Amino acid sequence: MGWYEDHIFPPLLDWATRPLERTRRELLAQASGRVLELGVGTGANFPSYTPAATEIHGIEPTPALLRLARERAAGLPQPQRFTLVEAGAEALPYPDDHFDSVVACLVFCTIPDTEAAAAEIARVLRPGGKVLVLEHVASHRPGMQRLQRGINPVWRRLACGCELTRDTAALLRRHGFDLNDTRHWHHPALPGLMAEVLYGSATLPG
Repeated sequence: MGWYEDHIFPPLLDWATRPLERTRRELLAQASGRVLELGVGTGANFPSYTPAATEIHGIEPTPALLRLARERAAGLPQPQRFTLVEAGAEALPYPDDHFDSVVACLVFCTIPDTEAAAAEIARVLRPGGKVLVLEHVASHRPGMQRLQRGINPVWRRLACGCELTRDTAALLRRHGFDLNDTRHWHHPALPGLMAEVLYGSATLPG
């Protein structure tokens, strides 16, 4: 799947997530201070950061996507704000309590070891820091859940590891995050299989 992942999937990813542009912009307006974005992909989120995000660090495990993200960052005002590295979320190359905000935008669906990733986020986020989350998640409706489970093996291959059946809210709660400022809702701009999303700010209690 290397050629597909390098050349076909990146533009498909940008096209598929374009309906979320307004939602992502509203979410990223809350990012401030030193920010870590997980799985930057092609860098589609970069133009939505406000001046409140003084440093933007990003990780991406796929070299082809990381190359596109670096090109996008270089073309933005204040490109020096961006530091992008090739890494996975399960082993973040940063010290403890290092970030004020962590951005998880359509990334937990593809992380192989989500428990390790959530533990790493809790480690590198300062007490009182927040995870800004926009993730498509498993449906609350039994019929849709069954459909998601049935289609998931094929979907995973077509979407380069993306899973339709993740419960990201439960994952974050297990790792100590307060989800009172998040909501689970049906996003009108997304197709049915991916329409239910977890959105908002999850806080790491101080």
